[in-house]
Amino acid sequence: MALPAEIHWSSPVLDGQAQARRHDWSALQGLDQLWPELERQHGDAVALEAPHDTEDKETVSFSALRQRIDQAAAGFAALGLGGGEVVALFAENGPRWLVADQGLMRCGAANAVRGSGAPVEELRYILADSGSVGLVVESAALLARLALDAGACQRLRFVVLLEGEAPANAPGNLPCLSWASFMARGAAATLPAAPSGGADRLATLLYTSGTTGEPKGVPLSHGNLLHQVRSLGVLVDPKPGDEVLSVLPIWHAYERSVEYFLLSCGCRQTYTTLRHFKNDLQRVRPHYMVSVPRLWEAILSGFEDALAAMPPGRQRLLRAALANSRAFHTAGRTARDLTLAPEAPATRLRARVESLARWPAEALAAAQLWPRLRQQLVGGRLRTAISGGGALAPYVDGFFEAVGIELLVGYGLTETSPVLTCRRQWANRRGSAGQPLADTSLRIVDPESRRTLAIGERGLVLARGPQVMAGYWDKPEATAKVLDGEGWFDTGDLGLLLADGTLVLTGRAKDTIVLSSGENIEPGPLEDALAALPMVEQVMVVGQDRRQLGLLLVPKAEALAAWASAQGLPVSKGSEAGEAGPLPADPALLKALSREFNRVLAARAGSRPDERLAGVAVVAPFTIENGLLTQTLKQRRDRIAKRDEAAIEALYG
Repeated sequence: MALPAEIHWSSPVLDGQAQARRHDWSALQGLDQLWPELERQHGDAVALEAPHDTEDKETVSFSALRQRIDQAAAGFAALGLGGGEVVALFAENGPRWLVADQGLMRCGAANAVRGSGAPVEELRYILADSGSVGLVVESAALLARLALDAGACQRLRFVVLLEGEAPANAPGNLPCLSWASFMARGAAATLPAAPSGGADRLATLLYTSGTTGEPKGVPLSHGNLLHQVRSLGVLVDPKPGDEVLSVLPIWHAYERSVEYFLLSCGCRQTYTTLRHFKNDLQRVRPHYMVSVPRLWEAILSGFEDALAAMPPGRQRLLRAALANSRAFHTAGRTARDLTLAPEAPATRLRARVESLARWPAEALAAAQLWPRLRQQLVGGRLRTAISGGGALAPYVDGFFEAVGIELLVGYGLTETSPVLTCRRQWANRRGSAGQPLADTSLRIVDPESRRTLAIGERGLVLARGPQVMAGYWDKPEATAKVLDGEGWFDTGDLGLLLADGTLVLTGRAKDTIVLSSGENIEPGPLEDALAALPMVEQVMVVGQDRRQLGLLLVPKAEALAAWASAQGLPVSKGSEAGEAGPLPADPALLKALSREFNRVLAARAGSRPDERLAGVAVVAPFTIENGLLTQTLKQRRDRIAKRDEAAIEALYG
C-alpha cells in the first residue's frame, strides 16, 4: 500500500545533534531579547561591518550593537511611537538598518520594509497599506523621490534619515531627523519598558515581490522569526568570530532570518553590494555566505571566462580534473543512496567501485587544484554556503561540489519566514530542496481535488509549522486562498516527497505553461538545462496557449560570437541593453540556436516531445533596473512577456 505523502519533522537524531551545538534560545519571546544575551556572550567582539559607499564606516561590536538598539528604541519612544504601531523602513544593507529594525522591535513596534531601489509607486503603496505612522529612509534623496502627498504627511509623525543631513523643508512640515540627531535624542531619553504580548506580537511586514499582481503584506511575528533562529543550526555550525559576507537585500525574509541566526552564533557580519561583491570576497574571505542561484551562476561564469583565456594545456588539465571530480562525487552519492530515486544494490556497488577508481585523481586535485581555485573564486575559506530564493541548476550545483564547496539549498517563501526545508550536510541530495525544519509538516495533494497523494507522486506542496504566517495583512480573501482552517499553507509549488522526508520540487503551479494541446509544461527545468550553455546569459521559456514552446534569449555576446563562428554563421550586433522587443539577429543563426537548444532539451532525462522550441528570439537583458528582476533576482515573467510581446509574436508569426 502506498504511503501518504505527508511528513512531520520533529528533530530526528542527527538534527538533534546539530541543534545541541547551538545556544538554547527557547526562552526568548521576542527578537529584541536576543541582543543583551549576545552582548554578555561576545562583548567587544565585532558583530557588524558597514558596506562601502556609506557614511557609516565603523565596525560595531556586540556590546555597541546592544547599546545602539536600546538608544534607537528610546529615540522612537521619545517621538511618540507605541507598542503595536508600524513604521516604514526603506533602505539598503548596513548596521544602521539593523539598529533601526531592532530598535523598533525593542520599543514594541513593527516595521514595513523594502529596499530604497524599489519603484516609488511600490514604496508609496507599502507606506499606505501598512498604516505606517513613521518613516525611516536611507537618504533625503529618497524622501524627495517619494514626494509624499498631504494624506501621507498627515498620517506620519516623523521621518528619520539613515544617511546625510535632514532637509531644511521636510514635506508637510514633518519632524525630520538625521541619524545623528535621532540617536542623540535617544541617548537623552528613557528606555521604554520591555514590550509585552509574547511571541505572537507583530515583528515585521514584508511585501511579496510582486512578480505577479499587487504586492501583499506578509505579517511575521516574533515567534515566526525565532523559529528560524532556533532551527537553522541544522544547516551550518558557525563558530563565534566566523566571517559572513552579506550581499542580498537585508529586508528580504531569507537574508534577514539567516542573518539573525548567524549573529546569534557570534559571527562577524560584513555588508557588501553587487558592485563591491567580487573585491569583498577576497578582502573578507568569508566562512559563510547566503546567496541566490543567480550569484552562484555569476561566480561560475567568471571561472568559465577565466578558463577560456588560459593556455590550452592548462585548460585541458582543469577540464579533465573537473570531469573526474564531478564523476567521483556523483558516484559517491549514488553509493550512499543520496540520489532522487532509490538505486538497486548492484548499481550502488558499481558506483562505489567507480568512486574508488576515481579517488587518486580526485585526491590530487583536492590537494593541489581546488584550494587555489577556491581562493580565487571566494577567498579560500568558504567551504559551506546556503543557497535559496530559487532552484539551483544541476550544473552549478555539481561544479561547486566538484571544487569542494558544499551548497546547502533551502526552500521556503516570504509567508513561511521563509525556510521550510533545507539540505543537510549529512543528507545533501543534489536536485532536492532537502528535509523539513523542526516541527514543520509537509503534505502533497492533488491540485484539483486536494486529495493527499502517495510518497513519490507529484502534486501541490502544502506546509504547516511555527514559521507560517497567520494571514495576509488586511486581505482576508487572499488569506482564504492560501490558508485553510487547519493551518495548511498552499505554497503554489509542485513537488513530491521521498520516503525520508526529502522534498523534490518540480515546478511552480503559477508558472506552468499550458499548450493549446492541453499539455502542461514546467519551464524551470528546461531553463536550467539551457542556462548551462556557454552562450546563454538569461532565458525564459514562453508558449502559453500556443501549439509549441518558444524561447526568449539574452546571450553572452562573446561566447555567442565564438559559437556562431565555429558554426560558420554571422552574428549581428544587438541593440543597447534595456531596449524592448526583438534584437537584430541573422535568421540562420536563430535557426541554428533553436536546433542546438532542442538537442540539449532532447538529451534531458525524461524528456518529452512537447518540450521542444518552435524558435528563439534574442532580447535585451532582464535587470532590477528595468523592473524585470526582483531584488532577489527572480524573473518577473509577466513583465518580461509584456515588454517582449513583439518578440513573442514574431516567434509564432
